[in-house]
Amino acid sequence: MTRQARIELRDLHIPACIGTYGPDDVVPDSHTLDLDLTISSHLVQVASDDMANVFDYDPLIAQIAGIARSQKFETQEYLMTLIVKACAAYSQIDSIQISLRKSPVLAGTGSLGVRLTIEAEDLAEMRSSAIE
Repeated sequence: MTRQARIELRDLHIPACIGTYGPDDVVPDSHTLDLDLTISSHLVQVASDDMANVFDYDPLIAQIAGIARSQKFETQEYLMTLIVKACAAYSQIDSIQISLRKSPVLAGTGSLGVRLTIEAEDLAEMRSSAIE
C-alpha cells in the first residue's frame, strides 16, 4: 500500500453570502468549510525543517477566502465547485474531500451541508480538461 498524507482543514468559517431568503426564512449566519487534501507522504515526512519541502497550504486558504468573497452565490454547490477547481490547480494534491455547511437552518439550530469526494482519477480528468 502506498503511503499517503492528508491535510485536514476543519471548521473554517468562510466569508460567503449564499442563498436567497424571504422575510420569514431562517438566514444562516455561518458557512463552514471542512477540507481534506490527500498529498504524498514525502511532503510530510521531510528531512529538514524547510517550507520548500512541504505543501504550503496558506496560499490555497487565502484563495478560498477570496473565492468566497468574490460574489453572492445562489448555491453551496457552486461555491464548492470553485473551491475544488482551486484545489485542482495544485499538482501536489492527489484527492479532495470537501464539506460545506450552513447554520442555523431551523429555529436557530442545526446545520445543513453538502459533501463531495474527488478521487485521483477524477482529479486527473479535471486537470486534463482544464488544459484543453
